[in-house]
Amino acid sequence: MQPKAVSQSTFITSYMQARVLVLAVLTLAFMLLHPLMAAAQQASLAPLAEKISPSVVNITTSTVVSRRTGPQGIVPEGSPFEDFFRDRGDDGDNPRRSSALGSGFVISEDGYVVTNNHVIEGADEILIEFFNGEELVAEVIGTDPNTDIALLKVEADEALPFVSFGDSDTARVGDWVIAMGNPLGQGFSVSAGIVSARNRALSGTYDDYIQTDAAINRGNSGGPLFNMDGAVIGVNTAILSPNGGSIGIGFSMASNVVTRVVDQLKEFGETRRGWLGVRIQDVTEDVAEAIGLEVAAGALVTDVPEGPAREAGMEAGDVIISFAGEEVADTRELVRRVGNSPVGETVRVTVMRDGKSKVLRVTLGRREEAEGAVPAVAQAPEEEEPVSTEMLGLTLTVINDELREELGVPEGVSGLAVTEVDEASEAFEKGLRPGDVIVEAGQNKIGTVAELKERVEAAREAGRKSLLLLVRRAGDPRFVALSLAEAE
Repeated sequence: MQPKAVSQSTFITSYMQARVLVLAVLTLAFMLLHPLMAAAQQASLAPLAEKISPSVVNITTSTVVSRRTGPQGIVPEGSPFEDFFRDRGDDGDNPRRSSALGSGFVISEDGYVVTNNHVIEGADEILIEFFNGEELVAEVIGTDPNTDIALLKVEADEALPFVSFGDSDTARVGDWVIAMGNPLGQGFSVSAGIVSARNRALSGTYDDYIQTDAAINRGNSGGPLFNMDGAVIGVNTAILSPNGGSIGIGFSMASNVVTRVVDQLKEFGETRRGWLGVRIQDVTEDVAEAIGLEVAAGALVTDVPEGPAREAGMEAGDVIISFAGEEVADTRELVRRVGNSPVGETVRVTVMRDGKSKVLRVTLGRREEAEGAVPAVAQAPEEEEPVSTEMLGLTLTVINDELREELGVPEGVSGLAVTEVDEASEAFEKGLRPGDVIVEAGQNKIGTVAELKERVEAAREAGRKSLLLLVRRAGDPRFVALSLAEAE
């Protein structure tokens, strides 16, 4: 009986020790979590909202419109401001005054106000309402439709409360943010959320949107997106929504884009973006293989019209891999970097040409002055008798005067016209269609079937698996890489 008593005593002792240990662990956990729980309960956005609210403004615009012509303000489809610009007047052709609502924020004590371009576009009068109820008439300093940013100015008797821009590049997915504005005309309103995504592109050339789930509705357009330091990291611009209301997918133009635009509007009343003077496309995997690049990165030059790049010696077929000392990942990145560069600045541009890198020094022009530039075209070779062939899944014919007129090919453009495309071919899959004109093969100009065959053989001898073609359609060039297996 004695051994059994010892065993029971040991069990009770072990049980009591384990219970004490569990209680000690729970006590320690409570002691550690209690301050955190208390801090969480005390955390509030109220102090921050109180601090930044006086700098946020409501914007009311007034426009004279007619029933026949509709509103003058044009808002992109899906914009959080779209419905406020719709014609809601009485029947008849008499002019009437239409109102619209939006948001903005003061960026300097002397009265500069930032908002969206679509908020004030076409307005005859712009009225700014401040947090304290004061109202002032604003004038337009400048606008930039490309980024949907407008800079306004009001004259006040006293220094105005304002906010500063923050560095949007430091915003991380998951960071807390606050959106402020005038949703649905309800007056000053605050909503909170997080950064859902970065570097979103919608439809513009210079798009760099921060996506957030903070509630953004009609009337929030032009309002600020704040970080927890009270700095503006975005301008609320658009939402994605099936019903016109917030479903947690809002977009704010990144502050690092906005600040450059605002600085130029303040100084010049307009934007002055750098211009390289090239047409470009992304480098795909098959294009990279066709021209011997190890990595599918950079911007492939498809055309070099008269301008800064041509003067510096850039050629169609070059791949821009570095701009101003920074690597270029794709065309979107290059466009943004060039646009953000000062007009007249000379920059080092590194290109890959025939498998070797080459550094060019390009003095940038101004994009706004070059929007209507006409691409240069190649000189036409001597006229030849039409020669057709089937190759690469294409039926090709040398361009003559008859084909030139039929296809609308400009004078001076030579090459091989695509008259038929095998729908089972890689060429059809990659978008080639009858009427396209192949002007280069293997980064060399071609004007005859024989020259195309020479480029095919040269690519094979170089160990290439595909051939790079420069194709023009209605004057617009693009590169297409086709497998050499289809040239058998």
